[in-house]
Amino acid sequence: MPKPHNPYAYIIRIEVRIVGVEPVITRTLELPSDLNFAQLQEVLQAAFGWTDSHLHQFRVGDLIIGAPEAIQDAAYGSRVFEATDVQLKDLTFPYEVDAKLTITYEYDFGDDWQHQLVLRRAETEDELKYPRCIAGERSGPPEDVGGYPGYTDFLEAWLDCTQEELKAMRRWAGKTFDPERFDLDATNKAIAKAMRACRGDYRQRHIRD
Repeated sequence: MPKPHNPYAYIIRIEVRIVGVEPVITRTLELPSDLNFAQLQEVLQAAFGWTDSHLHQFRVGDLIIGAPEAIQDAAYGSRVFEATDVQLKDLTFPYEVDAKLTITYEYDFGDDWQHQLVLRRAETEDELKYPRCIAGERSGPPEDVGGYPGYTDFLEAWLDCTQEELKAMRRWAGKTFDPERFDLDATNKAIAKAMRACRGDYRQRHIRD
């Protein structure tokens, strides 16, 4: 007997692209609709290989979502909505076929990495575990490389350097770093590890506790 259709049982499929980088760096993620934005931050960090060493925020229209204690300026800044209080299912999608919603994830306010997130609702498959990554292109940039212009210079040097210079760059960026590499299995293992560690909140808050 077929399972009754539940209109409230769905996942969110997100196509993520780091803005300004060519060739593109992307990840396609499938997430449970009850995932909150603190958990979403942890998934994104794991998916791109970021190390959560800098501040971040999400922009949903005119709203800012993140960790208020880290980024909210009570005197002058906009109100920051607590990330654990907002879930993906709280977002309002347009009333149209193949409705999508575009939001922005900003990481490292110095390097200013902007990630464009395009969200769509999709049907849940019972045998699958979420969150998960289903596709991706290229490795995420190294931390503190200097944003888009710095990474462009880094890639130019990477492609036109001696063997010794390449060894030095690998020591700085990581011994296994390869700008063209994307490992789906490793990415999903990193996401699963991050989800276990965060326990529904930011991992950094657990570390401080």
